[in-house]
Amino acid sequence: MSATVYLETFGCQMNVADSERAAVRLRAAGFNLGDSPENADVIIFNTCSVRERAAHKVFTRIGEVRRQRLSDEPIVGVIGCVAQLEGATLFDSSPLVNLIAGTRATDRLPQLIGRALDGENRIIDLDERREGEKWDLPATARTSKYVAFVPIIEGCNKFCTYCIVPYSRGREKSRPASEIVAEIKELRDHGYREIHLIGQNVNSYRPHVNSYRPRTEAGLEGFKGATLFCRLLRAVAATEMERIKFTTSFPRDFHPDIVAAIDEYDNLCEWIHLPVQSGSDRVLRMMRRGHTASDYFKRIEAIKNARRRMSITSDIIVGFPGETDADFRDTMKLVEQVAYDGLYIFKYSERPGTPAARLDDNVSREEKTTRFLELEQVQRRLQQTIYERYLGREIKVLIERPSSKSEDDLTGHSTCHKVVNFPAPAAWLGEVARVRVTQAKSNSLYGEILSAP
Repeated sequence: MSATVYLETFGCQMNVADSERAAVRLRAAGFNLGDSPENADVIIFNTCSVRERAAHKVFTRIGEVRRQRLSDEPIVGVIGCVAQLEGATLFDSSPLVNLIAGTRATDRLPQLIGRALDGENRIIDLDERREGEKWDLPATARTSKYVAFVPIIEGCNKFCTYCIVPYSRGREKSRPASEIVAEIKELRDHGYREIHLIGQNVNSYRPHVNSYRPRTEAGLEGFKGATLFCRLLRAVAATEMERIKFTTSFPRDFHPDIVAAIDEYDNLCEWIHLPVQSGSDRVLRMMRRGHTASDYFKRIEAIKNARRRMSITSDIIVGFPGETDADFRDTMKLVEQVAYDGLYIFKYSERPGTPAARLDDNVSREEKTTRFLELEQVQRRLQQTIYERYLGREIKVLIERPSSKSEDDLTGHSTCHKVVNFPAPAAWLGEVARVRVTQAKSNSLYGEILSAP
């Protein structure tokens, strides 16, 4: 009888995509995929290290599994970013762990688990992806039946001083455009309604710089664009996939032609996530972001001058080492100036091994919390005004799942990436519905179906 593997995922869309690929490889190798850790022979945690809390969460879960499985000892593995960074020290941090696989070892996971099942202890693989190991994933292997994540670039070359990603994910490597377009066509043919092009910095997409590939732009012939990412957007839009989103964009590499492409193709959705991290030029220099507040706002102006009204979201870190009250006021000013549709606010937390970890973390926890709450309050006010502008408007919503707040409601996302809830029968899951907005809540919209999908 084949061993059962339970796979639990923490973190970003890239981790979800990695887990989907791992699941395909495990099934192909003859393993069963379980839906709970209680009866699994092997428990694998795919981990995130971007935030301190995310890294701690996996150790908490390992402890919970230990308490649940006192009568036996399943094989426990840690894969992903925490595994890549911590390496063999994880064996000492948690004695229950006996398998560690880094971010580029996903395809080798079946062989690693096989060795563990054969009785080998302390198995570790932090090596690079090997030749012949592809990123492709069958349409039938996705977590959602309606929305699919499509990685286009992995890793990061930016080395922002606070960020661990270049160390956990390695240098930027872009997939060939022809491979991406083929994958999206397959997803379209299998009935997927929406895809997300994902990567640490999607607009840094440059397939010809990969050392293991010849200089080529196969798959982008005939598509105009100021950058390869702009050309890729147009090539993906030409597949006639119904809805196309992308995240995350890096401000320094954000070219106005991205906005032009969205205006040109209606199936490129009107949502842009453009992390600024701070409104202070001094802090931005310490963060090594490569842009000033003025540079950033020029990109925002290009977005706001688009034919369609774009939804803009961002990330901000408060309490970065050395951030003064004046620096924070600059951030508050920028947030007021931009008026984001959504904002992810984080209190700075040190990531060992990053340049910022060597700085004096001289902003107290109390001050970080004060700044977090003050910025959150401003964002709530601005966001409420934006959401109220949707009252009475008709929007198109992809119905993705039952609402977690009401058994009578379904929930989904609009093309501008707003969460929308409304009463509807479960038979409509996976359909795109016309919804009139009747309520503007703090982080979502509520509405009524105008007609059956």
